[in-house]
Amino acid sequence: MKEYSAIIIDDEKNIREALSILLKQYCPEIHVCGIAGSAQEGRNLLESNKVDFIFLDISMPKEDGFAFLRSIPDNTYGVIFATAYQEHALRALKAHAVDYLLKPVNPFELQEAVKNAIHNHELRRSHSEIREVYHQSLTNMNEQLQSKNSQLTRLTIPELLGFRLVNVADLMYLQADDNYTILWLSGDLKIISTRTLGEFERILEGPEFCRIHKSTMINLCFLQGYSSFQGNFAELKNGSRLDISRRKLPEFREKVKHYSISID
Repeated sequence: MKEYSAIIIDDEKNIREALSILLKQYCPEIHVCGIAGSAQEGRNLLESNKVDFIFLDISMPKEDGFAFLRSIPDNTYGVIFATAYQEHALRALKAHAVDYLLKPVNPFELQEAVKNAIHNHELRRSHSEIREVYHQSLTNMNEQLQSKNSQLTRLTIPELLGFRLVNVADLMYLQADDNYTILWLSGDLKIISTRTLGEFERILEGPEFCRIHKSTMINLCFLQGYSSFQGNFAELKNGSRLDISRRKLPEFREKVKHYSISID
């Protein structure tokens, strides 16, 4: 079994000590080589240790997790963010190619996060373009968390062999395909993501996105019209004609009404 070294940075003593114990008990592939209670202590650990992963608290006094990341050289570190539940922060985390844990840490969620982090870490090591997307994802997430606007502007889309950055405004519609999602972008570009449509629905909570069928979600910015001839259909600007289920029809009509008012 390959071993990876890690440090923990968190201003709460009980959290960092508990996380260290959980890693030792449930994630034997992770060797904790240092624990820090502040960003400065974390920098000192990086100078004196060879580190693969940083378990990093987002919200810390004086210098938060992102300020810490800006203060260290770009490297191949894998970052696993730890945060108390906040809806805005959680949506930003889910929207980008980062690994995260919710406090208090659940051991089984920790195992899953470490498994994903190791997989993504190895991908970044072997593919420079994935490293670039990862660093951009960190920047985008920081901007989203700092912004007063809760609306997402960019997503990092996980694909079978990596990740891709996408502007939310370019998403025309999304279609479920078993445990995958097909994303259709303006210009008729297509991306197959390893996220489910349900996950995208929880991330894309803006007024412009509407689930019209169990397998389809559309961006109302691209809505051209609605037809009830031989069924109910949303007609998009690119010519796509998408089925609206009976169950979703009232919600679709209501959302179109409110959305059209909001952009007048």
